[in-house]
Amino acid sequence: MKLKSLFVLLAAFSIQTIFAQEGLISGTVMDGEFNDVLPFANITIKGTTKGTTSDFDGKYVLELEPGTYTVVFSFLGYETKEISEVVIAQGAEEIIDVTLNTLPNALDEVVVTTTVSKNTEASVLNLQKNSVALLDGLSIQSIKKSGAGDIASAIKAVPGVSVQGGKFVYVRGLGDRYTKSILNGVDVPGLDPDRNTLQLDIFPTNILDNIIVVKSATADQPADFTGGVVDIVTKDFPTRAEYSVSAGLGYNSSMHFNDNYLTYDGSVSDPLGYDGGKRDLPISQNFETLLPQQNGQVARITTQLFDSNLKALQEQNGMDFSFGFTAGNQYNVNEDGTKKIGYLASLSYRNNTEFYEGIVNGQVFRKQDQDSSVFELIDDRTQSGDLGVNNVLISGLAGVSFKGKSSKYKLNVLHIQNGESSAGYIRQDNFSVNSNTIFKDVLTYTQRSITNALLNGEHSNEDGSWKVSWKLSPTFSKIYDKDLRTTPFRFNTETGNFSISPSESGDPSRIWRDLEEINIAGKLDLTRRHQLFGREAKLKFGGAYTMKQRDFVVDQFSLPVQSRQGNFSLGFGGDADQVLAPENIYDPSTGEGTFVRRDSNVSDSFDSEMSVAAGYVGDEFKLSERLNAILGVRFEKFDLYYSGINQDGEVFDNVNLLDKADFFPSANLIYDLNEEASRKFRASFSSTTARPSFKEASNAQIFDPVSSTFFIGNINIQPTYINNFDLRFEAYGERTNFFAASAFAKTFDDPIELSFIREARGQFIPLNLGDAVVFGGELEFRRSMDFIPGWQDFSFNANVSVIESRQSFSEDEEEARRDNLREGEEFKDYRTLQGQSPFLLNVGFNYDNNDNGWQGGLVYNVQGKTLEIVGNGDIPDVFTLPFHNLKFNLSKEFGKEKNSKLSLRFENILNDKIESVYQSFGATDKLFSSRYPGQAISLGYSYQF
Repeated sequence: MKLKSLFVLLAAFSIQTIFAQEGLISGTVMDGEFNDVLPFANITIKGTTKGTTSDFDGKYVLELEPGTYTVVFSFLGYETKEISEVVIAQGAEEIIDVTLNTLPNALDEVVVTTTVSKNTEASVLNLQKNSVALLDGLSIQSIKKSGAGDIASAIKAVPGVSVQGGKFVYVRGLGDRYTKSILNGVDVPGLDPDRNTLQLDIFPTNILDNIIVVKSATADQPADFTGGVVDIVTKDFPTRAEYSVSAGLGYNSSMHFNDNYLTYDGSVSDPLGYDGGKRDLPISQNFETLLPQQNGQVARITTQLFDSNLKALQEQNGMDFSFGFTAGNQYNVNEDGTKKIGYLASLSYRNNTEFYEGIVNGQVFRKQDQDSSVFELIDDRTQSGDLGVNNVLISGLAGVSFKGKSSKYKLNVLHIQNGESSAGYIRQDNFSVNSNTIFKDVLTYTQRSITNALLNGEHSNEDGSWKVSWKLSPTFSKIYDKDLRTTPFRFNTETGNFSISPSESGDPSRIWRDLEEINIAGKLDLTRRHQLFGREAKLKFGGAYTMKQRDFVVDQFSLPVQSRQGNFSLGFGGDADQVLAPENIYDPSTGEGTFVRRDSNVSDSFDSEMSVAAGYVGDEFKLSERLNAILGVRFEKFDLYYSGINQDGEVFDNVNLLDKADFFPSANLIYDLNEEASRKFRASFSSTTARPSFKEASNAQIFDPVSSTFFIGNINIQPTYINNFDLRFEAYGERTNFFAASAFAKTFDDPIELSFIREARGQFIPLNLGDAVVFGGELEFRRSMDFIPGWQDFSFNANVSVIESRQSFSEDEEEARRDNLREGEEFKDYRTLQGQSPFLLNVGFNYDNNDNGWQGGLVYNVQGKTLEIVGNGDIPDVFTLPFHNLKFNLSKEFGKEKNSKLSLRFENILNDKIESVYQSFGATDKLFSSRYPGQAISLGYSYQF
C-alpha cells in the first residue's frame, strides 16, 4: 500500500514537472458581429496537428513546447485569423484574445495575418470596439501599469471619470447620485450610507479582472444611472496554478512619524478592522437613564459604566503598510478536458494613517441681509483644528467554478472589513447667535463590513444559438458608529477659563449608531440568435429583482454637569478626561458632578425597505452591412416603505413613500465607416432615473460631530427622471492607438440636491430643486510613440471632458436668491447642477518595455470648480476648487520569469490642497473646508510563483 502511494506521488510529481517544461497560450475568442464570445471556434497551430476549440464561454487553453508559432483562429462563416511570432517560453503563459468577423456573402474565405500584440490593453479596447453600448474600460494590466493599489486610484484614467474624496466615482462630472457601481453585474450596497455608490478604495487590485464604465444605457442595464455604470469584475479562475504575495509601505512627510498625531485608547482588535467590545453601549438600548433628582445613586452608577476617555491624546504615528496574497488554479475533471473545476482565493490587508494639522471643516459665512451694498461675507462660524485618522481595511475573496462543455457555474464569497478611528482637537468661533469660542475634543470610531455571495450560471445549447445566464447575490452590510464622543468647552478669552456651558457650547455627548442592511439581487438573461431582415440578429430578454432592507438605530446621550455653587466644570481646566474622572462623577452627597442623560430623538431611528422589480426586452440587428441597431425597453417597479416617527410624534408604520412604475426605452445605432470597422459612429438615446437613498427619504436627523453639521431627511423627496442623448466617433489604429470624440446632452426633471436650510446653522436637507440640463463633449487620444525612432516603448494618452450644466430654480430658491442680491448683481434664472464639474482633464505619459521589465508613468488629472452645496437665502453656494494631482510611478520586474516586481510611486507632486469655498458676488472667497493631503511616497514588492 505504501509503495502504491509512493508511486502515485512520484507520477504526479513527474507529470507536474513535464507540464512545467511546457508553456501555454490562452485567451478568449470574440464574435465581431456582436459584442459576445464565439463558442466552438477552432484554434490550431500552423504546420502541426495540435489544436483545440473554444468552449461555450469563448475561452481556450493550449499547451505547447517552448518555441515560436503561428496560431490560426477560424470558424465557419467567419474570417480566418493567423497570428504569427507567438513566442512560448518555458513555464510561461501567452494570452491572446482574438475577434473574428463574419464573411460578406460574396466571399468564400478571408485570411487576416497579423502578429501577436504584447499590450493586453488591446483586449479592453477590443471589447469597447465591439460593444453595443458606449463604454470605456481598464484592464488589470493597465491598472498595474499605473501603479494603483485600488480601483479609486486607477479609474481616474477613464475619460470623463473623476474620484471624490479618494473613494467615490463621478462619471462625466455628475455626482455619485447619478453614477451606479455594481459588482460582477449585480447591485451591492456601499459602506457609506451617505452615498449611492460603492467606495472604490475598498477593492484592492489583486482581486480584479477589469473595470468597465458604461456611459449609454441598453435595456439589460439597470435604469438608475445617468453618468455611467461602473462594473467591477473580479477575477475568474486562472488557466493554471497562480500564486502571488505582495507588500507595501507608504510615507507622507506631513502625516507620518509626527509627535503631534492625535489618537485615543481604543480596542486591542482595532488593527483587525473591528472593535472588540470596548466601545459597546454599556447599557441596553431600552434602558432609560434616571436624572439625579429622580435617583441620585442610580444616576451615579449608570454614569460610571461609560468609558471615561474623552480626550484626544498626542503620540507619534507610523507609516502606511499593506500586504496581500492570491492563489488560484484549475483542474481537468475528465480525460478530454471538457470539464474543469477551478478555485480562486485572495486576502489583502491595508493600514493607513492620516494627520491633518490646521484642517478646516464646516465653516459658515453669510451675506449681510440688512444692507445689499455690503459685498464681503460675514463670519458666522469658523472651525479649524488638528485631526488624526487611522483606517484599516481587510478584504477576502474565495471562489470556486465548474465549467462543462455547455455550462458554467461559479460561486464567489467576498468579505470586506473596515475600521476607521479618528481623534480631533478643534477650535470653533461663533460670531452671530452666541459670540463665543469653543474648544472641543472629538473621538470617533466607525466599523463597516460587507459580506457578498454571488452564485451564477451560464448555459448554452450545442450550436450556441441560445444562451441563458442567471445570478443570485445576497449581501449583508453593517455600519456601526461606536461611541462618537464630543466634549466641548467654552473658552473665556478674558479670564482664560474653560467651562461646560449647555446654552453656548452644549453638553458633552456620546452617540451610538447602528445601520444594518440586507440586499438580495437576482437576475435572469436569455439570448437568442435569429435572422431579421435576412441578417444575423440577437434577441435579449430577461428580468431582475432587487430587495433592500435597512434598520437604522441611534442612541444618543449627553453628559451634563450639575453644580451647587458656581460652575463645577471650571475645575476640569478644559481637560476632557476630567469630565468622567471618578472624583467628578455626580455624587448624591454633594449634589454636584457629571451624570449621563439619554437624549435620543424618536426621529433618529428608522426602518426602511425598497424593492425594484424589472423586466426588459431588446434586439440587436443590422439595418445594412454597416449599420447596427440595438433597440430595447426596460420596465421597473420601484417601491420604498418607511417606518419611523417624526419630530411631532407622527408615526409612520411601513408607509409606502414611493410607488413608481416606469418604462425606460433605449436606442443605440452604430455605423461602421469602413470595411475593417476601425472607424465607427455611434448615436444613443435612453431614459433613466435617480432615486433617493434610504437616509434621504426619511425623518432622520444625523449629526456629524467633526464638522458640527446636521443632515435632515425629507420624506417628500421624489425620484429624478433623465433623458440621455449621445453621439460618438471612434477611430481604432494599430495596437492600442485610439481616438474618440463624443458629444452628449441630458435633461433632468426634479433633480435631487443637497441644500442649506435657510435660517439654520450647519443643517442640510435633500430637495427636488427645479429642472436641469447638462451638455458637453469628450475627446480621448491614445498614441504609441513608435513613430519616433527608439521611442517604441513610450506612449501618450489624454482625455478631456468639457461640460455645461444649467439648473432652473424652484419658487422658494428663486425668491431666496432674489432677496439676497447684492447691488449691481444681475439675477440669472439658472445655476450649475450640484456635483457637476465644468471640465475634467487626464493626461498620461507612459513607458513599458517587456524585455527589460521597466514600466513607468507620469499622470496628471484635474477637475473644474464644482458646486458642492447649494446655498439658501443669505448663505452663499459652496464650491469645490480644482485639485491639481500629478503622480509618478516606476516599476521593475526581476527574475528569469519576471515573477518579482518592485514599484515606487509619488503622489501629489504639485503639493496642492483640497479646498471648498463660499463664493458670492463681489466678495472674497471664504473657506468652507480645507485639508492638505501632503506628498506621499510608496514602495511595493510583489512575487508570483
